[in-house]
Amino acid sequence: MTDTVKTPPTSVVLVTGPSGAGRSTAIHVLEDLGFESIDNLPLHLLPRLLEGPAPDRPLALGVDTRNRDFSTAALLELIDQLGGQADAVLTVLYLDCDRDVLLRRFSETRRRHPLAPAESPEIGIERDLDLMAPIRELADILVDTSEFNVHQLRAEIERWFAAAGSHRLAVSVQSFSYKRGVPRGVDMVFDCRFLSNPYWNKALRALDGRDREVGDHIRADARFAPFFERVLDLTRLLLPAYEDEGKSHLSIAFGCTGGQHRSVFLAETLAKALADDGQQVSIRHRER
Repeated sequence: MTDTVKTPPTSVVLVTGPSGAGRSTAIHVLEDLGFESIDNLPLHLLPRLLEGPAPDRPLALGVDTRNRDFSTAALLELIDQLGGQADAVLTVLYLDCDRDVLLRRFSETRRRHPLAPAESPEIGIERDLDLMAPIRELADILVDTSEFNVHQLRAEIERWFAAAGSHRLAVSVQSFSYKRGVPRGVDMVFDCRFLSNPYWNKALRALDGRDREVGDHIRADARFAPFFERVLDLTRLLLPAYEDEGKSHLSIAFGCTGGQHRSVFLAETLAKALADDGQQVSIRHRER
């Protein structure tokens, strides 16, 4: 009997974000890292890239509002489609940037905004950010380029993806509010609403989970330590298994009522523990 050789899934990085945030630079960096890079292909053609024989290297696909058949709904559908394929591991890389910085970049280069060619760049930027907002919510890796020059952005992309060939796993830990729903694209979700809520302490209400006083309040709950220890143990158990499967990114989310205190503190605490273990970790607080 001949053993069937299991083909590892193809790593696919979808690079997106508003115009001017650095998407083209990120695509070029990924290409330098050995990715096969394809930019601005019509959305309906992208799934065909994964049909047939598996590519011999990871793919970087550039998508933004300049794609010929772009729509927010179409991009969301594409992400769902690619994310559901067993032979592909999808990572959504979102390049974000402050409005004022985007405006300055367009002004410095004297470029017309693609969404407002006959109007002011401000109008195009607002349209772009509105269209991309739902995509930003489900990003696996969110990089804010507002304070980056080209060289710093290159270093950040390399930090995340230079080890893609060796299947090193990148971990993102985020917090969120259940009022706005569970973030899309998250691998592991932990509900921490059972912990004592600092919101009901007036002295802590305006603070968040990154403040020492809030952390002390949550740690004082007798349920915190056993809960966190089990979450950390589970994460440490699963990380090598995800790496063995060729997964390039793991997203972990903590949710609480307002996304301000308990979830933020848990996300910060887990991220620090994993970073101390030598893991590559990023933190994102959706409501902060």
